[in-house]
Amino acid sequence: MKTLKPIIDRYELRFSGSGGQGLITAAVVFADAAGTYDGRYVCQTQSYGPEARGGKSKAEVVLSNSPIDYPKSLNLDLLLAMNQAACDAYFFDLNADGLLLVDSTLVDQYPTSRIIAIPFTEIAKEELGREVVANMVALGAVGRLCERVDLNNLEKALLSRVPKGTESLNSKALQRGIEEAEKINLAELPRSIINEEEEV
Repeated sequence: MKTLKPIIDRYELRFSGSGGQGLITAAVVFADAAGTYDGRYVCQTQSYGPEARGGKSKAEVVLSNSPIDYPKSLNLDLLLAMNQAACDAYFFDLNADGLLLVDSTLVDQYPTSRIIAIPFTEIAKEELGREVVANMVALGAVGRLCERVDLNNLEKALLSRVPKGTESLNSKALQRGIEEAEKINLAELPRSIINEEEEV
């Protein structure tokens, strides 16, 4: 089992895209895994655009080893953008070493070189036969890449919340996201310009 990375004070994630993509569900599952199963302090919040489906949607998770005094993100460590509008709107909230994870099925303009692009929607549609589970493919990748949640507990939290009869499909989607993320070597990503300047 891979050892989880420590959280110094707080770690912030945002799941973003449009209403109907299941991002709030993904964030709730992640928060449940980190809090209920891993025993961390967790705060999960969300907001919708003017329309429940199709409008802008985002959900945030803050993790900490101590009580959280402010529930919303201040300086994102990881941003998941499931469409271009979310990528464009929220990229600037990432910290200098933050990781931008996008659905390359729907995002084709990248604002940074510190990016990981995985075709979540394409995988869900073409391999799993249900586009609706793209959020769970993305959740698996988020869990693996951030290394702040036990992946077994992430699956437990997922299975406790999905509709009865969909457990197998959702579990497969989660595992496919983990598998895609396993191919990524974070050490190969370019370093932030700010950190490079500090070392000069």
